[in-house]
Amino acid sequence: MSQRSAPAPARLLFSVIYREEEDFEKALRRIAERMGDIACTSEPFPFDRTEYYGREMGTPLVRRFVMTNDPVSRDALATVKLLAETIEQELSVGGKRTVNIDPGLLAEENVVLATGKNYSHRIYLRDGVFADLTLVFEKGEYRPLPWTYPDIASPAIRAFLGGLRRENRKARKLPTKGDS
Repeated sequence: MSQRSAPAPARLLFSVIYREEEDFEKALRRIAERMGDIACTSEPFPFDRTEYYGREMGTPLVRRFVMTNDPVSRDALATVKLLAETIEQELSVGGKRTVNIDPGLLAEENVVLATGKNYSHRIYLRDGVFADLTLVFEKGEYRPLPWTYPDIASPAIRAFLGGLRRENRKARKLPTKGDS
């Protein structure tokens, strides 16, 4: 029989897609107010591999990642997704979103994003929220899966997220040599 135990807490990560920098800044303030102090923010990455959000938000779009300071229990993901949707609604103009916020968990072994869209590889959490296993850590780096969004599968984004993982390991005083 297995011995159940809770996994180590993970870092709260937000993927924010937007067009106007001002909208990102508003979202960043709301995330900090509700989720805790911001540890780091990525540079803008082009979000040009799909037109999905462009119809609602306009183009060109960019994606940035935001990570909060304090680790969180992994079972908080659905609650955080619902809070992110509230922020999206608050920042909407004329019924259209100005930002798309997908929270996730950056853990040593993987990156998981929360979504409201079901698909074969997604696990239902609660209240219409699904967990999407987006990247797995293997052979010294985060690696994409067949369903990983193309921009997140890019070397630039995976390198950024890998850097966050290394910093998190250092902060927790875990060995980083070989980055197992």
